[in-house]
Amino acid sequence: MLSFTNNSSPLFILGTCGITLFKNASIGVLLLISHFISAITVGYIFRFWKKSKPNFKKQTNRTSVNNNKLQLITKKNFGEILGKSIQTSIFSILNIGGFIVLFSVLISILNNSGIVNLIEIIFKPFCNFFNIPVKIPSSLFLGSFEITNGLNILSNIKIKNISLIIILTSFLLGIGGISIFFQILSIVSKSDLSIKPYIIGKLLQGIFSCIYTYILISIFPVFNFNL
Repeated sequence: MLSFTNNSSPLFILGTCGITLFKNASIGVLLLISHFISAITVGYIFRFWKKSKPNFKKQTNRTSVNNNKLQLITKKNFGEILGKSIQTSIFSILNIGGFIVLFSVLISILNNSGIVNLIEIIFKPFCNFFNIPVKIPSSLFLGSFEITNGLNILSNIKIKNISLIIILTSFLLGIGGISIFFQILSIVSKSDLSIKPYIIGKLLQGIFSCIYTYILISIFPVFNFNL
């Protein structure tokens, strides 16, 4: 489940990406469809991940430990449990917001230090050969750190073949970025789950998102936004 259940919300894809960044709700619909189909595809691929006979002894011990930590809800402790739930939710929100701020600052440092300009210089011959804007490699680089900033830069690139921008946007939505990776890691580290399925799953989802977006653009004229 870790490999495919962490995805961008429909509100973010339709509202932020489609309407706010691209000024087109249909682009948001296209990204939403490809995003969730790719997630389902990754889930199908991972259905046999480390399939083996369960360790019943280990599972029984773990279940007994978890049961000892369970707290039955009664009229007396309902307020206490509800308060703890709210505190945990607020902590999670602050945790996510903290990572976003941290990586936004990191992106600002990369911009001001000239590293982004260096990337554009390095990839300029490649971009000129394929006749694509030099901003694309740098936007993908920044988007791999924090997805919102990367998508903002990517959506502002002026190009007639906007399908390329949409496909790359779909890729960034699929992989999520390093910021989201650390958000997930901060939660997974408290359990015995391995982060490896998440990393592999997000890379696969990014690739499948590109493929499905390209297929939808090619098959359905309503999703072809090229000038």
